[in-house]
Amino acid sequence: MAPEFVQAAIGFAALLGLIALRCPVGLAMLLAGAGGYLWIVDLPVLLNYLKTTPWHLFANYTLSVIPLFILMGAVAERGGLARDLFAAANALVGHRPGGMAMGVIGACAAFGAVCGSSVATTATFGRAALPELRRYRYDTGLSTGIIAVGGTLGILIPPSVILVVYAISTEQNIAKLFMAALLPGLLAAAFYILVIAAIARLRPGLAPATARASGAERRQALRRVVPVLLIAIVVVGGIYGGIFTPTESAAVGCIATIAVGALRGTLGRRALVEALLATAETTAMIFVILLGAEVFNAFLALTSAPELLAMWISEQDFPAYGVLGLLLLAYVLLGAVMDELAMILLTLPIFFPVVTALDFGLAGTEETAIWFGILVLVVVGIGLTAPPIGLNVFVVSALARDVPIARTYRGVLPFLAADLVRLCLCVAFPALSLWLVRLLG
Repeated sequence: MAPEFVQAAIGFAALLGLIALRCPVGLAMLLAGAGGYLWIVDLPVLLNYLKTTPWHLFANYTLSVIPLFILMGAVAERGGLARDLFAAANALVGHRPGGMAMGVIGACAAFGAVCGSSVATTATFGRAALPELRRYRYDTGLSTGIIAVGGTLGILIPPSVILVVYAISTEQNIAKLFMAALLPGLLAAAFYILVIAAIARLRPGLAPATARASGAERRQALRRVVPVLLIAIVVVGGIYGGIFTPTESAAVGCIATIAVGALRGTLGRRALVEALLATAETTAMIFVILLGAEVFNAFLALTSAPELLAMWISEQDFPAYGVLGLLLLAYVLLGAVMDELAMILLTLPIFFPVVTALDFGLAGTEETAIWFGILVLVVVGIGLTAPPIGLNVFVVSALARDVPIARTYRGVLPFLAADLVRLCLCVAFPALSLWLVRLLG
């Protein structure tokens, strides 16, 4: 084996060892990367690199979109907008078999347009919808499973923090990635609703119908969601229409969300402070992972292993879709045991050059990069709910402690099957991801 690959393999082994010792992922990447950097060069060069890298990384204007989208979601949660979305969706379809569960999915999709976090969406609707699902005697495993998979719409429906990180790491256009994610995200919501409809038809006792809302109740519920829907239209439509950059759109969305909560009286001073603190904690965690990934990726660049691997694969006669299938399988397996953000930042330096070196019949490297970003987003969503470590499942289990986690995983399984079908469709038909980019780009 070439010495470059030996160095990279030892670095990965050290990283995984630190993670196994329960070292935080960001710190583990930082230590393994710094150690590898020191191994290949020397201490003065490493110190000079560490002196300038954090500044150049965190002074990047594009990164400001991350705390802004996180803050918008945190304010929307504490301002009661999620509860309004669920109430409106339930008023419209709750009287149908499985209708309340479909309402959860619809509300999660709408909330995803103002919140770029999967965990925040799961936690929000775990508190807003789970008590109502219990009250109407929905199966507990199905209820928690629906909230777990609905939470993934927080990253599948743009804006998405995961896509922002992908765009920065691969130097792609954030707005185009948001455009590409819209149709696959809506397809996910549609597939989840179809699964619920099938379950309600085959086993009606798991998802019973609720009482039909009166016309007045429906109108009142719909009036309350007009502000959040307008915010979603402004945020997403502003990006797609070229009116705002993603950062400007996130800032406008934050101001609008805070204003709606304040005018309604649902967002007090204490709730706003809590939202700011939660945003600071989440942003700090993400930035530590970004710094660790930057240092570890610099070590990999010194080994030249990613470039050599991409060159070797491109020189072979491997089928492009066969290589892509192996990479996506690796993402599914890693996503079941690793944090999704760390997984992406850890693998992109290896996987991205390989994918962009292959020929998929698309119009240039940019389309390949955008398409691959959406495929990564889809498999990340699968990893968030797949056993043995589906982060969203753990979040909802913390809110429903009386429901065994195995029961929640059983509730998730039908939706995982739908996710795999959607992944296959996105792989087989790149136009699902690229149609809107080609139309508006």
